[in-house]
Amino acid sequence: MRVFVLKARKAPTDSTPFLASVGQDAHVEILAHALMNALFISKSHRDDVIVHLVLESSRDYSRTITFTASEIGDLGGFAEQALLNAIARALDAARDLKKAAAVEVEAGVKVRALSFEHLIKELSKSYPIYLLDRKGVDIRKVEFAGDVCFLLTDHIPIARKTLNSIKRLGAIKISLGPRMLFAAQCIVLIHNELDR
Repeated sequence: MRVFVLKARKAPTDSTPFLASVGQDAHVEILAHALMNALFISKSHRDDVIVHLVLESSRDYSRTITFTASEIGDLGGFAEQALLNAIARALDAARDLKKAAAVEVEAGVKVRALSFEHLIKELSKSYPIYLLDRKGVDIRKVEFAGDVCFLLTDHIPIARKTLNSIKRLGAIKISLGPRMLFAAQCIVLIHNELDR
């Protein structure tokens, strides 16, 4: 299983401002691009992928939207707007979630009122955690065995306190090269390395 976690610090957890944020400072379109590149391949989708989108601009709790590729149905297509609408539907279903509560939105789509830090702590019990970092070990020098989890962020870097917490969980820093890339581009490169 390949697990991708994308932390989106400025992404609203309310569907109306979320959809209004496309092309604005929050850059929520990054979530649609990441979802597209993580789940879909030519004429199909990958069955061995789970994507967690953690939206953090909330009046109460972060919302973690989980897409499980082996269970998803029709998300309305794989165009940017269709994927943004799928995220918005999930946010609508999770509007009044209490802390740590969950709701199943549709086949393969679940939302939890769960923070990035708690999600990573949970995932670290089942997967080795890899954090993308330009100064990390080159991905081509890492021997991946079995299921893996990769941590990405939108255009806002992960805070130092959170980084320290991730390090304590045994996260390994890996690099995809010398340039900073969009999260969606990183996902494509990771898939390519593991496919090969």
